[in-house]
Amino acid sequence: MDNQSHNFSESNQQPSSPKRGFGFKHLALVAVIAAVIGGGVGGGVAYGLVSQNASGSVQQAVTSGKPGTTQVSNVSVNQSSASSTAFSKVEKAVVSVVNMQKTQSTSSGLDAFGDLFGDSDADSSSKSSGSTLEDASEGSGVIYQKKDGKAYIVTNNHVVAGSDALEVILADGTKVSAKLVGTDETSDLAVLTIDAAKVTTVASFGNSGAIKAGQTVLAIGSPLGSEYATSVTQGIISAPSRTVDVTDENSGQVTGQATVIQTDAAINSGNSGGPLINLAGQVIGINSMKLSGTSNSNATIEGMGFAIPSNEVVSIIDQLVTNGKVVRPALGIEARDLASVSASQQSSLLKVPSSVTSGVVVAGFTSTSIAKKAGLKQYDVIVAINGTNVDSVATLHTELYKYSIGNTITITYYRGSSKQTVKVKLTQTTDQLDTSSNSAR
Repeated sequence: MDNQSHNFSESNQQPSSPKRGFGFKHLALVAVIAAVIGGGVGGGVAYGLVSQNASGSVQQAVTSGKPGTTQVSNVSVNQSSASSTAFSKVEKAVVSVVNMQKTQSTSSGLDAFGDLFGDSDADSSSKSSGSTLEDASEGSGVIYQKKDGKAYIVTNNHVVAGSDALEVILADGTKVSAKLVGTDETSDLAVLTIDAAKVTTVASFGNSGAIKAGQTVLAIGSPLGSEYATSVTQGIISAPSRTVDVTDENSGQVTGQATVIQTDAAINSGNSGGPLINLAGQVIGINSMKLSGTSNSNATIEGMGFAIPSNEVVSIIDQLVTNGKVVRPALGIEARDLASVSASQQSSLLKVPSSVTSGVVVAGFTSTSIAKKAGLKQYDVIVAINGTNVDSVATLHTELYKYSIGNTITITYYRGSSKQTVKVKLTQTTDQLDTSSNSAR
């Protein structure tokens, strides 16, 4: 959604700068003359327009006092801002991503209305069905690498989810087909490739660990679709690190937490997958979501958008390109938030101290559970991983996913009233879990 970069420099139209002293006296004289003329014609209006360019020179333009003789001022502005410079570095690397899905069609447009006109008993074979590809949704993406004739694009997983085909629209309007390299639902990231023949610009990643609140940022993408492609909005970093819940779209259950950049730069539908950049023109985040409407207290929500930090983005997309997926460790347990267990069950079944008000209850195990092999038992309550508090299933995910296969972690848990620890070597991955239960971790 990036528009073409704008260069407001029109130096060839600038008159020479007037000398100090003379310029201001002359300006005052123009104003006086204008006032006299205006009064002399009995209500005619004359305007003294003043503009100061970047070099500090003062220019003026006066229109005639007669109606219908208004002219465009020849005063020019020679402006070069950090924002426009940063935008120009990235704009041609920002693309629209079109999610195309198959839709059922019939042999005749009239057949679709058979039931309406009482033809429900008609031979169904006359309605020969087929499938056509239609645009289901649009999002944004950014080209970050060009190698071996391919250009690599990062976008959001939810932008490409459910697609039967993908199309990318380059900044110049060129449409090219795209291939899906890999997706990661947990981080909401995906990588695509396109033919690099017409790609002229790739974006670079900045260090999201170095950003600060109050820093100016730009969000680029295609709000409301490719019609507004290469649109840019400006804001600040409201918080460099904000933890938000991640909710499963199907069940509505909180499945984890994400650490994101909060910004007040306008992010609308279609901006998803586009870059959040700093004033050096570096990508420091991938725009992913926003809060809108009203909160539970009916307070109006404005200017709360979120982006996945670039440091996490780079880690995820490198794995997607190398392996086609992201490998994460799993404990092989079925878990529930302690807060969801009634007080009577906590006392009679779990028998944890009343001072323990949060944690994760081990409700069961998968058959290959490494946590069970390490010594954890049903109804144990996990409260920490490597000394970091775990107060919910969401935080259990967040902490566990900080580690890699082969790492050893220390789990702190309660078994009844006894607080204990156990070391667990992470040898199992999430895709090796042998249960269809959504509560398996």
